[in-house]
Amino acid sequence: MKRITFLMVALATVLTTAFAQDKPASPQATVEGKIGATNVKIVYCQPSARGRKIMGGLVPYGEVWRTGANDATTIEFDKPVKIEGKDLAAGKYALFTIPGENEWTIIINKDAKQWGAYSYKDKDDVLRVTVKPTKTSAAVETFNIALGKDDVQLKWENTAVAFKIKG
Repeated sequence: MKRITFLMVALATVLTTAFAQDKPASPQATVEGKIGATNVKIVYCQPSARGRKIMGGLVPYGEVWRTGANDATTIEFDKPVKIEGKDLAAGKYALFTIPGENEWTIIINKDAKQWGAYSYKDKDDVLRVTVKPTKTSAAVETFNIALGKDDVQLKWENTAVAFKIKG
């Protein structure tokens, strides 16, 4: 009987460990909605801070960031839009950013099939705008992207960044 109990406990431990490892460190998330008459879809992966310094640390200032983890974040519009007043055709794009302490550059890049920012080429940028970051009211452990009434909002650690979209 002791042998059967031991084997059952061992099997339960192995299965629990195996299933726990299946959960990705940065799970994929999808945000979908409408801004004006335009359908917007954003697919990204959500890293967590886990005690690390994020802005100016893990995500360096002044360097192109994939705006999430794993694959480059994608943003898709079913109709032409204006981002911060600049025209953008309907389509699926990669969304990159260049974080800064006082200013962020939002980059829309035509190569939507990239892993990270390792093959990023600025010659493939179709739009760049700059926006000002703000501080969040509370710490944000897991990076998230949300659609507002007329903007896209990025939040992580103690930083929030939004860019306007007119659809």
